Amino acid sequence: MSRYSRIILGILALVALACSQDHSGAAGGHEKTDNGHGDEEESWTFTAWGEHFEIFAESDPLTTTRTALSHTHVTVLADFSPLAEGVVSAVLRSPDGTERVFSQDRALRDGIFSIEIEAPEAGEFNLAFRVETPYAEEEIEGGTVRVGTADDAGEVLAFAAPVSAAAEESISFLKEQQWRTSFATEWTRAGAVHVVVRGPGRIRPVAGGEIVLTAPVDGVLVGEPWPYVGLDIEREAVVFELTPRVAAERSLAQLEAVETEKQSALTLAEHRLERLQKLLSLEAASAAEVERARGLVTALRAQHGAAASDRATARAGRQGPTRNAERIAIPAAFRGQIAEVRVTPGEVVGAGEALARLVQVEPVWVEVFLRPDQAGRLGGRLGGLSIRGPSDAAPVSFGPDRVRLVSRSPEVSPHTGTVTCIFEVSGAREELFLGSAVEAEVLLPKTQRGIVIPASAVVDDGGVPVVYVQLEGEGFARQEIEVRAREGTLLLVNGLEPYQRLVTVGGAAIRRSTLVSSGVGEGHVH
Repeated sequence: MSRYSRIILGILALVALACSQDHSGAAGGHEKTDNGHGDEEESWTFTAWGEHFEIFAESDPLTTTRTALSHTHVTVLADFSPLAEGVVSAVLRSPDGTERVFSQDRALRDGIFSIEIEAPEAGEFNLAFRVETPYAEEEIEGGTVRVGTADDAGEVLAFAAPVSAAAEESISFLKEQQWRTSFATEWTRAGAVHVVVRGPGRIRPVAGGEIVLTAPVDGVLVGEPWPYVGLDIEREAVVFELTPRVAAERSLAQLEAVETEKQSALTLAEHRLERLQKLLSLEAASAAEVERARGLVTALRAQHGAAASDRATARAGRQGPTRNAERIAIPAAFRGQIAEVRVTPGEVVGAGEALARLVQVEPVWVEVFLRPDQAGRLGGRLGGLSIRGPSDAAPVSFGPDRVRLVSRSPEVSPHTGTVTCIFEVSGAREELFLGSAVEAEVLLPKTQRGIVIPASAVVDDGGVPVVYVQLEGEGFARQEIEVRAREGTLLLVNGLEPYQRLVTVGGAAIRRSTLVSSGVGEGHVH
């Protein structure tokens, strides 16, 4: 070992010793107590968990001859923070139900309440801890104790909470360390995970759920209405409007002249029709002449309307829009969202030119690429689907009522060696983004039972999966496990039993503390 390494290890040892002395000597610390006779007595410790709080109490032995001091560490389980404000009480309950309550409403420091307990008489009592805060009140059973006398220090008879068997070497990880890092614990329980098949996947619209809107004729796009990316569009709602283009070689003056010419011809034809109708009533004109005149008026009206429309359209395209300009609406083919806009207001477009892309966002399809043996296990029923994106901390899960198998490719891809399977997912527009590359877990109906724990509890210790079991408030044991199966963030494991208190967050911090205390630095190369 180099001189530099010996110096570093020496500094770490001094820091650890100083922290240990500070932790044991400060108020609410962990030192042994003197019974007044010159010898030391081992303190009693209680660790118990409720729904809202964890209690770790270090108490002097309870006797009738003196006041016992209980340094009670209270942890808020919701975020594993030390309780800063509230009333913490120790409750001694005799067999006849009589209660003696000893309270402390001020913490020595965050998380530690020093409670003075004056035992009423010798005998057996149930010990409980009561925590009262503005947001939660809870009483947590500590166990059964026997209050002693001057000649008998008493003892703890039973603990209320399940206690894991003591390991050969308990790992110390103090409450102050737990409170300063991301940390959490929970009970191990029996459960079940689905048998799953996994593969990479892609989110895409359903068949026919994507369309490119195009211009039906040459024209100029009108600025109102105007779509934008992410806009919800109902079926048949107008997405674009455009004014058709008039041949560029025809000037506005020429178009106005044509309109005037058609207007004049129409006026003459209407006057002639009016005269012929009067003559017909006098039997001075034939009915055939009247019908021919009426047909001419109809044709000239259409021609005049077309000429006026051409003039207004040309003016809209060359001098700015007018109310009389003809507009053609381009509607949405289905309900969806605008995924892309490729044009700008006022842009001149040609017939067939792409304007925007509309996609259907509900439901969506998930294409999953599975190995042939995995694809062959798919049947009619599914247990659900879990989707995890590249940057997602946790997968998004969908139950069997929201997922159905649409199809399975009849062939294996020669490029990837996988079979493409398509699943339809409903109600996922806020959770799945079209075009995303994902990792998919398809849950099959079959399940496996055993101890199920969160994946966050497992620490890689040199290639060996391990967890840390809490023996008491500040004592932990390293436990090797075997992972049998995985479903999302849940693991089915061997090596644990029900109702052990498992470190679900913070196991890596315990491992680091053991390496530092043993003088081994992480990543140290020998």
